Amino acid sequence: MRLAFALALAVMAASCQRPPPPANPHYVLGAPYQAGGVWYYPRDSYEGHETGLATVYPVGHPALTADGEAFDQTALTAAHQTLQLPAVARLTNLENGLQVLLRVNDRGPATPHRLVEVTRRTATLLQFANDDAVRVRLDVLPAESHAAVDAMPDAPKLELAAAPVGDVQQSDLAPPGSAAPVIPNPAPEQRREAAPATAPIARLPESVLQGPSDSGQLFIRLSTFQTYAYANIQRARVAELGAEIVSTRNGRTQTHRVVIGPLASVQQADMVLDQVLRSGVTDARIVVE
Repeated sequence: MRLAFALALAVMAASCQRPPPPANPHYVLGAPYQAGGVWYYPRDSYEGHETGLATVYPVGHPALTADGEAFDQTALTAAHQTLQLPAVARLTNLENGLQVLLRVNDRGPATPHRLVEVTRRTATLLQFANDDAVRVRLDVLPAESHAAVDAMPDAPKLELAAAPVGDVQQSDLAPPGSAAPVIPNPAPEQRREAAPATAPIARLPESVLQGPSDSGQLFIRLSTFQTYAYANIQRARVAELGAEIVSTRNGRTQTHRVVIGPLASVQQADMVLDQVLRSGVTDARIVVE
């Protein structure tokens, strides 16, 4: 009876296990979404850089990433809150200068306190000191990111307006005094385009580069304004946290950014950011400068 009962439990357990969904890599941008009480607005960005804190994926991630690729803790991949998926970027551990190329193919982290979420293999190669808060710099690579998007079967294409087939014709002129030949209007050529095939996703090579280390200092970066008065209104809202206005000029354009810092530790940066978010400044982030 015990053997029969054990067999029955095994059959029930097997029936409850479902095979993982098949991978279906595709281009993703997506509508604005909310996570951790903050709204995010995805946008195409094929260049530029960001600094902040990185965290490592916990166990229990779904079988697929946000763009339909198979999730793999041994691959060099990462999650970002707003970049188009996929993208290719260079991630630098600012604490030791180690750099790797990775594929951004997922949405996250689900908190404004962190910039990216990386796989265990990425953290190992970059020698992360801990799993939750490592100072990093993310540089998006334009050519590689365009190539990654173009490889997707549903990649956005540039729309070109072509002249209708048959509207433009070429013929030899008839000799002087003779009747011009009658040229029938040819039917438009029927062309069939084959559906693009989905190529397998190539793993990025595990090439680790050594750059200069510069841990920098932690700041809370709030909003940026072109009018000083508006920046001062936001500064006054969080003045008790030590907010200041940093003004910069680029040609004739002057911008005013509200910042808090430097902050002594990650714990203090997390605490101050929580207070800033509760004040209503929902685009505030932790940066490294």
